[in-house]
Amino acid sequence: MVDEAPIIDLHSDAYFMGQALREAHKARAAGEVPVGAVVTYEGRIIARAWNQVETLKDATAHAEMLALTAAQQSLGDWRLEKCALYVTKEPCPMCAGAIVHCRPERVVFGCPDPKSGAAGGWINLLDSNPPLNHRCEVVPGIMGGECLDLLQGFFREARERKKSAITPIDE
Repeated sequence: MVDEAPIIDLHSDAYFMGQALREAHKARAAGEVPVGAVVTYEGRIIARAWNQVETLKDATAHAEMLALTAAQQSLGDWRLEKCALYVTKEPCPMCAGAIVHCRPERVVFGCPDPKSGAAGGWINLLDSNPPLNHRCEVVPGIMGGECLDLLQGFFREARERKKSAITPIDE
């Protein structure tokens, strides 16, 4: 009898993006913008992080930045060669700059950010800017719908909370 159950590929982009989404849900539970990231080295997760800007009161505490730092500590090197970064939202210019300097081979993201994304949305710092010293393979759109739904839901709820906090002035 042949087993018809799907095989789970623990080395697939969808699997690792699913892990990044788990991190994004942690961010949302903490009241942070729900972005999560994982870094892999030779097919194994070596770092996980979620946005902690509000928690740490640090504008640089994006999921990507925290994951890159943790991955560097894990490897004992600032160069993230043979690594891949999985992040639920297209990296911003700050994160893209850090990615270039850390030198991972791949960056895989979920949903694009046409207004401020720096991996092809608004600009592309990761694979097409000749003056920079490193180029990454960029893979967009992995589980993009789920990533976008999580972000849109978060911001929709934030707008509703803000709207309900505004009380009309009695005349």
